[in-house]
Formats: sequence, C-alpha cells, structure tokens
Amino acid sequence: MQKFKKIALIGGAGFVGAHVAEQLIRDGAHISIATRRREGHKATLLPLPAAELVETDIHHAGKLEQFLAGHDAVISMVGILHGSRDAFEKAHVQLTGKLIAACKSQGIRRIIHISALGASESGPSDYLQTKGKAERLLRDSGLDVTILRPSVIFGAGDSFLTLFAKLTAILPVLPLSGAHTRFAPIWVEDVAHAVQVCLNERASIGRTLELAGPCSYTLRQLVEYCAALGGHRCTVVALPESLAMLQAGLMEMLPGTPPISRDNVRSLRVDNVSQQPFPAVLGFRPAALEAVAPLYLGERESNRQLDQYREHAAR
Repeated sequence: MQKFKKIALIGGAGFVGAHVAEQLIRDGAHISIATRRREGHKATLLPLPAAELVETDIHHAGKLEQFLAGHDAVISMVGILHGSRDAFEKAHVQLTGKLIAACKSQGIRRIIHISALGASESGPSDYLQTKGKAERLLRDSGLDVTILRPSVIFGAGDSFLTLFAKLTAILPVLPLSGAHTRFAPIWVEDVAHAVQVCLNERASIGRTLELAGPCSYTLRQLVEYCAALGGHRCTVVALPESLAMLQAGLMEMLPGTPPISRDNVRSLRVDNVSQQPFPAVLGFRPAALEAVAPLYLGERESNRQLDQYREHAAR
C-alpha cells in the first residue's frame, strides 16, 4: 500500500475540508490547503498541526500548478450551491480541467474527488449537471481517480440540519420546498474517513463510490426531527414547485447568500439516496443520523444557538 505523505486540498477551507484535513493529519500526512483568505480560517484550520494554509487563486492555472508542486496526491472538493450557469461551470467544470492539467504537469497521479449524489450531465439542475461534467473529465483523465458521491452531509457546524434547527426555533410555520424529496444524510466524519481509506486503497482507483447514511428520510421528516430535537413546535407546509420557485426567486434578490435558490429547487426534483449498499471497500459502516445529531442539535444546544442568534439580531 502506497502511503501519501504530502497532500493538497483543493476547496478544503470549508466545513468538509476541515474534517478531511484532521483525518489525514491523524494518519500522518502533511496537508496544504488552498484558500483565498488565509486569515479567515484562524480558528479552524491554522491551529491544525502539519497543515499549511496557502493563500492563492486556484482558478489561475499557473498559480494552481505552483500550489501543487511537490505534492503526492490531491483531494478535490470544490463545490458551490448557488450562482449562475457560468459560475457553476467555472467552479465545477473549468476548475476540474485546470486541476487535471496541473496534476499532469506536476507528475501527480492520485486524485480523490468529492462530487455529489445524483450528479449527472442530464440532471435537472445546473449544480447536478456541472458536477456530472466534472466527473466525466476526471474519468477520462487517465489519472488514478476515485470519485466519492455523498448524500447531504451533516455534523456540528453544517449548513443543513443546523439551518433547519434555527428556522424551526423561530418560525411556527415553515413553508418547505421539496418536502417529499428523500435524503440519506451522511456524517461528515464518515466522509473524511472514506477519503482517508480511499487515498491508500488501490482497489478504489477508477471507481465511483456513493456515500449514503444507513437510513433515508423525506426533507419534511428531517425538518420535523430538527424541531423535535430542539423542543420546538413547527408546522411544515409543503410548497408545490411553482410556489417554491417563486419563493426562491424572491430570496435570490436579497443581499447575501440565499437559503434556497431556484437551482436548488430544481435539484429537489430527484431523491438524494443511493440504490447501492455502502461500499465494502471502505471497511466501515456509516453512523446513523440519530446517533450524532442530538449531540449538536439537542434542546440545550439549540437554545444556546438561538440565544446567540437573537443577540446577533439585537433582539
């Protein structure tokens, strides 16, 4: 088994990247993480031993090659959830092409790519289509590639269950897009563990592995579960797609990142679950949502988060 010692993380400065970095460092690797704002990650990434944050522009081909120089492997996990078609193409497709070229230029063969369950060039949304196009580029690259396709990822600090916990704490009624869409949430630590296993497991090369939790739920069930964990009552009202698109369009007009976009609504047309068993090559079983979520979404924790939210809103 080959042991990769110096690993570059592309898109590793976010929620999933921090967990992947910690897992690989525990496994004895040295990590380089590309970021546009190094100082913005003082609290989460800078304290990690054997991790170097490099401020660079990964969309610039020359700077990307310079960043990758001297590394043995790459973990690719760039992804955006909102934006125009051009923005999705730039982040998911064009960057993947630049990454492949840079890896070949620097003699790097091993890539672990974190994609998304449901990625398909014929998918219903720009997000899923461009994720699918990126996968095709990687499969055709001739490099030693493993593609991981997680369902929605949860864990302390996530932007999925935590958002619903906050919303159900302050809203007695929650209009919900895609209420009947099914998800199989996967714990962020299990995703990080999968990356670490695949990195040195030659049997994973050339494979696309779907990462789904042991149970599936409708989005309505997940929202109601978040409310119950926080000790709140919230009535979920399922929106038809026409109203969901109107709601998302209005939210896109607000400043900042919208909680949901029209492209997100289109993604919700298809279930986010796997028809395959959890990959045996990984050698472990994923944690159940019910074993983890109460640890960070329980009533006491939810009340603490709500107090912080109200303080921030000057209530």
